[in-house]
Formats: sequence, C-alpha cells, structure tokens
Amino acid sequence: MSAPLTLRSKSFGERFKQFSRAYTVHRPLVQRFLNAAFIFYVLGSTYRGLSARPNSSSSSTRKGKAKNDGEEVGKPPRVAVDALFYQRLSMILRIVIPSVRSKEALLLVMHSSLLVFRTAISLYVAALDGKIVASLVRAQPLEFFWNILRWLLVAIPATWTNSWLSYIQNKLAIAYRTRLTREVMKQYLGEEAEGPEGKVYYKLSNLDDRVKNPDQMITHDIQRFSTHLAAIYSNLAKPVLDVILYNYQLSQNVGAEGLLLLTILVQSSAVMLRRLTPPFGMYAALSAQLSGSLRHTHSRSAEFAEEIAFMGGEKTEKMLVEREYATVIKHESQVLSRRWWFGCVEEGVIKWLWGSYGLVLCAIPVFFKIPGTQVDLGGRTEGFVTNRRLLLSSSDAFGRVMYSYKDLSELAGYTARVSLLLDTMNDVRKGKFEKALVSTARENTHILRGRGQVIESEDIQFENVPIVTPNGDVLVKSLSFHVKPGQHLLIVGPNGCGKSSLFRILGGLWPIYGGVVRKPMASQFILIPQRPYLSLGTLRDQVIYPHSKSDMEARGTTDEDLFRILSIVEMEIIVEREGGWDISREWRDALSGGDKQKIAWARLFYHNPKYAILDEATSLVPTKMEGLMMEHATTLGITLLTVSHRPSLWKYHALILHYDGQGGYVFTKLDAEKRLALQEERQSLEAKLLEM
Repeated sequence: MSAPLTLRSKSFGERFKQFSRAYTVHRPLVQRFLNAAFIFYVLGSTYRGLSARPNSSSSSTRKGKAKNDGEEVGKPPRVAVDALFYQRLSMILRIVIPSVRSKEALLLVMHSSLLVFRTAISLYVAALDGKIVASLVRAQPLEFFWNILRWLLVAIPATWTNSWLSYIQNKLAIAYRTRLTREVMKQYLGEEAEGPEGKVYYKLSNLDDRVKNPDQMITHDIQRFSTHLAAIYSNLAKPVLDVILYNYQLSQNVGAEGLLLLTILVQSSAVMLRRLTPPFGMYAALSAQLSGSLRHTHSRSAEFAEEIAFMGGEKTEKMLVEREYATVIKHESQVLSRRWWFGCVEEGVIKWLWGSYGLVLCAIPVFFKIPGTQVDLGGRTEGFVTNRRLLLSSSDAFGRVMYSYKDLSELAGYTARVSLLLDTMNDVRKGKFEKALVSTARENTHILRGRGQVIESEDIQFENVPIVTPNGDVLVKSLSFHVKPGQHLLIVGPNGCGKSSLFRILGGLWPIYGGVVRKPMASQFILIPQRPYLSLGTLRDQVIYPHSKSDMEARGTTDEDLFRILSIVEMEIIVEREGGWDISREWRDALSGGDKQKIAWARLFYHNPKYAILDEATSLVPTKMEGLMMEHATTLGITLLTVSHRPSLWKYHALILHYDGQGGYVFTKLDAEKRLALQEERQSLEAKLLEM
C-alpha cells in the first residue's frame, strides 16, 4: 500500500518540478502580464472608487418633490460623491476651463508635466538610497562620496520642481476663482439690467429663499471651492501615477507575484476603510451654511445698530449671535470627534498594517532567490533599502489616494454650494422663484400660476393686474389705471396696501401674475425713497450715481453744471464745506436726513428721467423747499408718481390712486382745493369730538 503512495508522491513532485521549470521559462511573459493587469486594476479601481454611486436620498427626494411639488425651501441639499456631484462639477469646469487653449488648460499641462518629472526624480532617489547604503556596507569610500555628490546634484531639480508645483497649484486656484467670480458677478451684477432677466442681486434676496447669504457664497465658498479644485488634481493624479510607477519598479525588484499578494491584502483593508469614512462633503457644506448664517446675524447688528441702541436690544442681539455661534461650535465639535476616530483607524491601517505588509514584501529577495539579483551582503542591503524606499513611497501614494476621497467629499460640499448659487441665479433670470408662501396664498393658487404681459410704452397703464407679494399674499386682485406723461399721480393708502409693490412692478423688480402692464423701460424710472442710498465714493459720485466721472463728461456735463443743480436744492454750500467734489466720505453718516433727500433730488435733476417714483421723498425737507423741487421737476418734464401723506403736495398732482387696505382702490382725478377743504372739515370735526 505504501508503494502506490510513493509513486503518487513522486509523480506529484515531478509534476511540480515540471511546472516550476515551465514557469521559470515563461516567467518574463507572466511578469509582463501581471504588471499590465496591475496597471489596469489601479486605474479601474480608482475610477470605480471616484465614479458616481447611486444616492439613496435622491430617489426619496424626487418622490418627495413629486408629492410636495418642490423640496422644502431653505433645506440644505444632500451632498455626496454621486452622479449629481459630477454633473455639477462638469458644469462648473466648463466655466473655469473654457477651452483647451485657455490659460487654465496651459497651467494644467505644466502641472501634469511637473508631476511626472517629480515622480521620475523620486524613483532615481530611491535607487540612489540603496547604492549609498550598499557602498557603506561594502566599505567603498570613493563610491560612497560619489553617490553623495549625485544626491546633492539631484536636490537642485527636486527642490525646483516642488516649488514650481506649489506655485502653479496656487496660480490654478486663483485662475479658477477669477473665472468663477467673473461669471457669478456677470449674472449677479451684470449689465442685463433691463427685461425679466435683470436685477438678479435684488430678486435673489427678495423673491427667492434658496440662497440666504449670497455675499458669503461669492466671497468665501467660491474661494474654498477653487482651492479644493486646484488641489484635488494633484491629490488624485500624482498618487495614482506614483502607485503605478513605484509598484512597477518594485515588481522588477521583488517579482510581480509578491506585488499581487500585497495588492490583494491592501485592497481588502482599503474597502473596509472606505466604508468607515464619514460623509465629510455634507459636513463641509453644512459648515459653510452655518458660518454664513452667523455672519449674517453679525451684519444685522451693525446694519440696524441705531434701532437696537434706542430699543436697548443688546441682550437680545447678543443672545441671537451666541445661539448661532453655539450651533456652529456644536457642528464643528461633532465633525472634529468624527475626524479623530477616523484618523486613528486610518493611520492604523495605512501606516502600521500596510507597513507590516511592506516589510514582508521587502524580505522576499532575502529569503527567496530572484533571477538577476545579487547574493552578497551589499547587494541584499541595496535591494532592501531601495525596495523599502519604493514601498514607503507607494504606500504613501496609496494613502493619498484614500485621503483624496475625503478631499473629494469636501469638494462635493463646496461644489453643491457654488452650484446652488449658479442654479438659483439661472432660475431667477428665467422668472422661476421658490419662496415660502403665506397660508392665505393657497386660496389664490390660480392667480399665482398665471403670468402677465409687459409691453413697452410711453404711458403707464395697468389693465387687470393683480398686486402680489413674493410670499404669495394678494394685495389687490385686479388693478387698472392709466397715467400719461405730465400727469402727476398721488398714491395714498394705509401701510401694506400695495403702494411700494406697485413701484417694484414698474421698476421690473417683481413679476406680474396677470393682466397687461404698459410702461417705459426700467431705466426711465428713478426712485427716491425716504432714506436715499448714498454710495461709497466722492461727493460728485453721490449726485451722478450710478454714472462715473467719465460717463458724466461723455454726456457733456461739467462740475459747474452739477453746482447749479445743487443750488436748486440749496445744497451748493456743501461743496466748499466738505472740501470739493473729489472728497470721499461715508456720506450716509456725514449728511443729515434732509440733506440726503436733497442730494437724491439733485441726482434726479441730473439724470432727468421720464418718470420719478417718490416714496415719502420730501418728508425731511421744509415745505417751501418741497414746492421748489416739485416745480423744477415739472419744468424738466419729469412725471411724478408720489407716495406721501403731506397735504401740501396735493396741488402738484392731477390724479390720485387711493387704496382702501382691503383689496379695493379708487383711481380718479385729484381736485386739490376740494380735498383740502374736506381735510380741514374733517380735522375740525375731530377737534370737536376731542373736546366733547
């Protein structure tokens, strides 16, 4: 019975020897096949790791959207490295890299070339490390010093390459930010002021609820996105290239068989590590949103400082700021704790577990005979040091590939923020708004779904136009009136009845939900509110705003003409008092309320539009000055649309639009004398009632 076993073992041994001889003969071909397979595997696994994965929340979001006819306004979007992220990123990439001949594309080519050159230097340095240690072990001083000289010489291109890589990456970030900021500002404050696509900066804040802090998005989020986008290319392309080249060279030294085993072990642990990775992209997006909310709360304290001071609201404002700050700190603390435990797991796997795998791989040439390798002590030492250096670099590169997924998740967060800004501005330009509606708006859905027609005309004519606020509150269901040039219109009524809403429709700021509006272009209207806006700049800039000095000179206006305009409103003394036309101040603090209104009237006389919208524009000036300004505007041919409760203004208007505050109105001719008589009679009766 032992004889068959012996024969069987001999035949097995012979077959193994035959297989070994055949494998040795064909080993070069097998090595090439394994190396090619490894390259395709690295590229494929990287692509699969970074490719779009289905988002479980996407389907539920779509279902919720179909059910509720829109997502919850103001709710932060789901952020993940999924198909939506790559769709957003590709859209933004077309903005920041407009063509292959652009400056950004050239910088990317330079960056890629330097990445390849740096990897080549690293391979040379790894081999040089082994030679330096081998010359020490063999006690060859001349060879040792010659290798040290080569080490010093290779430091010149290495340091030059590293510095250039950092420089070009920062240049890329600036180029991306510049392209993106220009595109955003073109839409946000672009020249398309006329028509339904203009005034995005106003509509974004007043007609839509999706973007709460556009200033924070434009300044901070775009900068963070550009920095992450410039870094992600280096963090992805360089490690993948390093993994391929380092492991290829390592397979030449220790054999592709050991590399295959190492890949299996590393990849299995990498899958586990990726599954444990927290959603850092969502954390980054939420952090940016909370920071913007905190900044907005701080800015409100500065904007309304006077009212807060009079009301003694310091304690309340402090509580609001502290509440926003506590929310930010709570979120950052949670993210920090998650980063801590994930960092422990990540370092344990990448540094220590993978390091043990590498030591075993470096020991293969010592314990096993590799064809073409040296057998002496110096040769084994050189091989071990070189392989160890290659392995450490490869492990570091693979770790950076793993880290890059975390960077990609954070990039997804900033991409979502920038994409939200661009998409919202695009919707606003098309007249698509998402605004939280009041409860009564549901009763008027048939009005909110409609759209009116705007026709350019010299007259102002409303035909069955509903006056609707952005939150869906219908103030007047059907408004009709007609004003011809030269017919001054007085508008009166209680607060919240639709007076200012009418002006916003005339200025092209609000959409119309029905009827027909005939009016001139929005550039033919100028608004003078009770508190006029004074820009940053010189005294001249306040009168000619929004013109510049070159615009003023192009139309043939001089400083003497501006001086004559100021003399009409009795403000010519301000030129000498403030130090000339070119003096710059914070004019909203330097001028009184009455002086601000006079400057706004001077601005009206300078531009001389067809229509002027006056919203309590003379409430802070004397009655005599009020009359002078109204008469001069009439002389210039400016038609006035006035909101005011001053009886002294009635005689300057021919028509009146009177809102009753209940959705009704009266449009008729204005008989100033009769109305003044009725006003006096009313005041007399009220005085008698008080006496009784």
